[in-house]
Amino acid sequence: MIKIYTIIAFLFGLVLPLTAQDKADLQAIQRIRKEGLEHSRVMDIAFQITDVAGPRLTNSPGLKRAQDWAMKQFSEWGLKNVQLESWGKFGKGWQIDKYYAATTVPYYHPVIASPKAWTPGTNGLIRSEVILIKADTVTDLDKYKGKLAGKIVMFDQMTLQPLQNTYKPDAVRHTDSVLNKMEQASAGTQRPRPAGDNNMRAQMMKIRAVRTAISAMLTEEKVGLVLTYARGSYGTFFTSNGASYALDAGPVSPELEVSAEDFLHILRLLRAGQKVEMEAEIKTSFYDQDPNGYNVIAEIPGTDKKLRDEVVMIGGHYDSWHSATGATDNAAGAAVMMEVMRILKTIDFKPKRTIRIALWSGEEQGIYGSRGYVTKHFGDPKTGENEKVSAYYNLDNGTGTIRGIYLQGNEAARPIFKEWLAPFNDLGAGTITINNTGGTDHLSFDAAGIPGFQFIQDPMDYNTRTHHSNQDTYDRLVEDDLRKSATIIASFVYHTSEREKQIPRKALVKKSD
Repeated sequence: MIKIYTIIAFLFGLVLPLTAQDKADLQAIQRIRKEGLEHSRVMDIAFQITDVAGPRLTNSPGLKRAQDWAMKQFSEWGLKNVQLESWGKFGKGWQIDKYYAATTVPYYHPVIASPKAWTPGTNGLIRSEVILIKADTVTDLDKYKGKLAGKIVMFDQMTLQPLQNTYKPDAVRHTDSVLNKMEQASAGTQRPRPAGDNNMRAQMMKIRAVRTAISAMLTEEKVGLVLTYARGSYGTFFTSNGASYALDAGPVSPELEVSAEDFLHILRLLRAGQKVEMEAEIKTSFYDQDPNGYNVIAEIPGTDKKLRDEVVMIGGHYDSWHSATGATDNAAGAAVMMEVMRILKTIDFKPKRTIRIALWSGEEQGIYGSRGYVTKHFGDPKTGENEKVSAYYNLDNGTGTIRGIYLQGNEAARPIFKEWLAPFNDLGAGTITINNTGGTDHLSFDAAGIPGFQFIQDPMDYNTRTHHSNQDTYDRLVEDDLRKSATIIASFVYHTSEREKQIPRKALVKKSD
């Protein structure tokens, strides 16, 4: 204990003095570190979200199991205002009830694959010769009409290349040079999006039109099953949705997203004129009784008479894709944020401002849960609710430990966060960059003028192996990293709650008409 305190005090002394309200509370940090690093429950939480609840596609039974468990857990910890709050209409839920597929000719081989989200099943076991469809234009489809009913089909994708071995490690951590580059970035050096290529855009529109026509033809022909190529290698495949979740979505064919090795194996045989036969059975269920989407909300109420109506928010998305259990995307972030609340309750913290956690749904389809929440609560500037939120902190970049924070262009927050990160330099956290990482729920708050932040995390194997893949399981979580992340965020939340003033805000950019 003395050793930890000494390290903290030393690192704290290296930071240039700021105003008194931005000084890190070392005694509070010591209590947070002890609970977060020595008595962590983060892996128990992650186990419940992944192994117990299962895949958590929005509006699926798996997400509902996870939401019910989280609310029960929050109540047991003593959090208040625990609720399942609707953010608006989403559409149908969906889950896989059964999946099996294998080639039987030229020999038996089980196929690594997954049904695409929101696609139907096969209505029992089907057996078929695999038919290779070659179609570059809509008119190329005419020769297949009347011949595909009940058949298993795949397309001759001429652009597919043989898989290449990789000699780079799957899991990596940020090097000092990478972190230094982040730190030195300035607002004007953020890389703009490349300009679009009109010819490329036209080609993409043409390909999309052909694919739409092909999909319609296959459905009309009552194809038994469509095999599609899934990005990935070494048995890992990255999944997606194959149909709309809208309540009024039209019919589509059963579709199986096949791992690269198995897809290319079948494709090579068919191109060589070899006969391939398969059998498959897929059963999926749709859930449309309640099309609304929901977020889990819970609070530690504020105690200061002047500040208790203000809020410090934390969150991460709770939904996942369906081919695994969404461990790094984003049970990791959700478990860390739940652990933050547990830590603060366990040390009997009585915050000045209210601390609120949100476990979002619909993030994978377009950050719908957080957008809906922000629109509902903070969307009207006239209500003043927007001004009551000091900051929102998000975690959604895998299992990697926190190395710092993205300022989202909010330079005024830099000296504050520098002070708060200093006691955690020994855990590898200290980088502050003006840059932003996009594509997740802090953007909903930032768009409303609320300071919204995402933490810098070590990449690990997030982009190479787990993100949206069939390998995104509990086994990919790194306990030590999650413990550190929860401890650091708990300290940020503590200091944001106790700070005399709110976190500084950027000027809200008005949208042009």
